[in-house]
Amino acid sequence: MGHIKNKRFCRAVLSLVLAALMLTADLTPAMARVTQADIDALKGDAASLKDQRKELEAELKSLADDKSTAVQRKNILDQQIANTASQIENVEAQIANYDQLIAQKEAELAQAEEEEAAQYALFCRRVRAMEEQGTISYWSVLFKADSLTDLLSRMDFVNEIMEADQRVIDSLKVLQTRIEAAKESLEESRAESEAAKSELESKKKELDAQRAEANRVIQQIMAAEDEAEATLEQMNKDADAIQKEIDRLNRELAAQLAAEGKSNQSNPGGYIWPVDSRYITSTVGGRQSPGGIGSTNHRGTDIGRVGYTSPIYAAKAGTVIVSQSHSSYGQYVVISHGSGNTTLYAHMSTRKINVGQYVNQGDVIGITGSTGVSTGPHLHFEVVENGRRVNPLSHGADPKMGYLTGYTLSGTA
Repeated sequence: MGHIKNKRFCRAVLSLVLAALMLTADLTPAMARVTQADIDALKGDAASLKDQRKELEAELKSLADDKSTAVQRKNILDQQIANTASQIENVEAQIANYDQLIAQKEAELAQAEEEEAAQYALFCRRVRAMEEQGTISYWSVLFKADSLTDLLSRMDFVNEIMEADQRVIDSLKVLQTRIEAAKESLEESRAESEAAKSELESKKKELDAQRAEANRVIQQIMAAEDEAEATLEQMNKDADAIQKEIDRLNRELAAQLAAEGKSNQSNPGGYIWPVDSRYITSTVGGRQSPGGIGSTNHRGTDIGRVGYTSPIYAAKAGTVIVSQSHSSYGQYVVISHGSGNTTLYAHMSTRKINVGQYVNQGDVIGITGSTGVSTGPHLHFEVVENGRRVNPLSHGADPKMGYLTGYTLSGTA
């Protein structure tokens, strides 16, 4: 009877020990995980951006610091600003990944500590259970054998328990090692995250300084009348050339769609404000722009009181026919709305759409900025209908008002 009781006890203890071993199974819920490799890939991209930055710095140094190269230097500064903005996005992505990686590691550490506590508690219960059964040692179990067969049987059970005990002990050691490694890795990630946050603040200050320098370069042009006149003349030539290319692309798109039995015509006459601001700094025709830069026959509408992060919206649905950078217009986009109708959005800091892409009215197509010949963040907006530029503030279906209403002119508020 005692032999049977010992067998049941040993098997029960063995079951407890084996159950303890099963606690080490991965209980982490399925989710998109971030790894150090993901962050390392971003660091690789950051290294490439820094190499590009060095090349731009070399280009700037190759240009003399005089007014004759102001526009050229402004163009390189714009590229440098875009590079720094990309570096900022990269570091922000690193920080976001670090935050997720740290959360994962904290969860893994907590789980490992729970497993260790559970296994240790179960092992203690196993020892207490042996004491309650009066089985103080493995020898006492063996000495109670009443035959050789019984002794061999008891030895098998003792070996099983001893092996299970050793596995628990080994498992506890592994868990302790894992916990220490997890703590060390967690602290490293936290330190790297803090370093990335410090770098982010430094990059933001650097970006502000670069923008100030870019605006200063344009101010240099204003300081010399000859340079200002030459720049305005070049801007007018650029605008004419750009409009000719827009007309060509618009006709080409119309022919392509016609061949496919499609139309690009969209909500004729209906425009929305391309930015959230309603403050007009310059209108079509006579011009009074910040700093006085620009043709006296201004070809678009300048909308101010925007920053370097304001979204730009498609004023009307259509197909993107231009999305590129230019020394005068900076980063700019042109959308074709069919029948010789286009809208142009210039001086962006970032373009969000590509040529050939169809956009709905109100879609974000870019972010405001001060690229090209510009003295500060604003949106230069042009509307062309039937191949002719029109003033969206005064031209519209209702002769008493334009397409864009509710605005304030610079100098009146």
